[in-house]
Formats: sequence, C-alpha cells, structure tokens
Amino acid sequence: MSSFTQITYAAEGPVATITLNRPEKMNAFTRVMMDELIAAFDRTDADDAVRCVIVTGHGDRAFCAGADLTPDDGGAVFSDPTPVSDLSDPRVRDGGGKLTLRLFQSTKPIIGAINGAAVGVGATMQLPMDIRLASTTARFGFVFARRGIVPEACSSWFLPRIVGLPQALEWTMTGRVFDAEEALRGGLVRSLHAPADLLPAARALASEIALNTSAVSVAMTRAMLWRLPWADHPMAAHRIDSRAIYRLSKGADMAEGVASFLAKRPPAFPGKVSSDMPDFYPWWNEATYE
Repeated sequence: MSSFTQITYAAEGPVATITLNRPEKMNAFTRVMMDELIAAFDRTDADDAVRCVIVTGHGDRAFCAGADLTPDDGGAVFSDPTPVSDLSDPRVRDGGGKLTLRLFQSTKPIIGAINGAAVGVGATMQLPMDIRLASTTARFGFVFARRGIVPEACSSWFLPRIVGLPQALEWTMTGRVFDAEEALRGGLVRSLHAPADLLPAARALASEIALNTSAVSVAMTRAMLWRLPWADHPMAAHRIDSRAIYRLSKGADMAEGVASFLAKRPPAFPGKVSSDMPDFYPWWNEATYE
C-alpha cells in the first residue's frame, strides 16, 4: 500500500513513525486502520534502513479511543459482519487480534508513544509493543466488561505477561479508565512525559537502539524474549541461546562490535535482517488461525 488514509508513515533516518490519524474521531480504530497498520509493519520489516518503529496518535486528545462504533464502522471491527453458524469459520476473527499478532511478528523493535486516551483496542494494541512511553495526560482503559464483551486483541495473553495476573485481572474485571500515573505504577508504561516531550523522548530511545546495536542481534533478541520465557523448561532457551551465539559469533556484526569497542568508536554494523539472520531462524512454527 503506497498511501494511507487513516494513518501516516514517516521515516527519518533509521526511525519510522506510524501515526494513527483520525483526530476528528479521536483516532478510533476501524478495519481500514487495521489494514493500513498491518501494511505499514510489512513496510518496516522489508526496509533494512528502518531500525526502530514508533507508534503514536495524532493530536493531544487521544492515542486511540477504541473501536469506532458509529454505524459505518460499528461491530465490523470486531469480526466480519456476515452472520456465521460455525465458530471455526475464518471470518470469526477479531480485527484487533490480527493487528497485535502482526506486531508480535515484527523484526524491528516497537516503541509506543501514548499521547492521550487509550481505551479498548487503543489499550490492547499497545501490548505487543516492546516499550511504551506515555504522556502525563494519557488515560487507559480495558473497558470490555462495561460493553458486554471480553478483552480482545490477544490481550488475555499479553497483558498478564506485562503487568502480572493480579493487575491484569483488576483492570479488565473493573473495566475502569485509569490515569497515566496508575499505568506507570502497574508496569504498563515505562515512563511519563509532558505532552511536548513525549515524541522527543521516544525518538531518543529509538535512536539509542538504532545507532548502537546490531539489527540482527536486536531482531533475534526480540524474538527470543517474546517466545522463550514461557517454555516448559529453560533447556528450550539454552538450545536457542547456544545456536544463536555460535552463529552470530562467526559473523561480521560480532567482528565490528569487538573492533568498535576496542577502537572506542561508534559501531557500524553491516548485518541486515533481510539477509543475515541465523540459518535456523525462525525456529518456531507460526501458529495458524483455526
């Protein structure tokens, strides 16, 4: 997709910024926005020049005020609107889940810059982002129980892993909206910033990653930390650690990492995610929807 209507995409040096762009609707989520976000992450994964991705919302009012429930977009953002009798039908798929699964699969680190209200899918779409920063004016809400539905976007998998089960249960069972300070205390966000300072802080963090690390190392590390902690035994991690260390220690990035350290200069890692990942990557079989 070469152009977008409900998001914007801008790459500046090694950092791409994706902005939810429906300010008149508080950046509410639609099927069009879902498709455009997925296409934008296809673009960042395909572009070796992009080393880190920031996701934010347009304006000061909202990151994303949840699903657009107006007649034109309505419940169709939750699943295909055509009635079905068989719940295994592929049309019975949550749109937020399609998006979060795509973010989960990203080979580039993702930083959320949560600039305002983030409720419903506006809260759950953040969860597969690796680091979340928030404006002091941001508000969050896993409001599903107050709408007669359940948490979506794979959040029953992501949220307890990020904030712990007791906190996840409280936020989802009450469905209440809470402020940025509570989000920080609960571990949902990494830091709070004045509205004008939020994007500069996110860009500084993205640049720290992009300018000092190997793209291949970061892609492998992201995959390992998202997938391995819940294996049945640490042996699963040991197998991947051992293979990754062996393969990467023979590569050009390792040589550059050591050389730049000894020379006390910034590194210039040559490795590319598109061509230089270890030969056993991916080591998992991607789950399919059934």
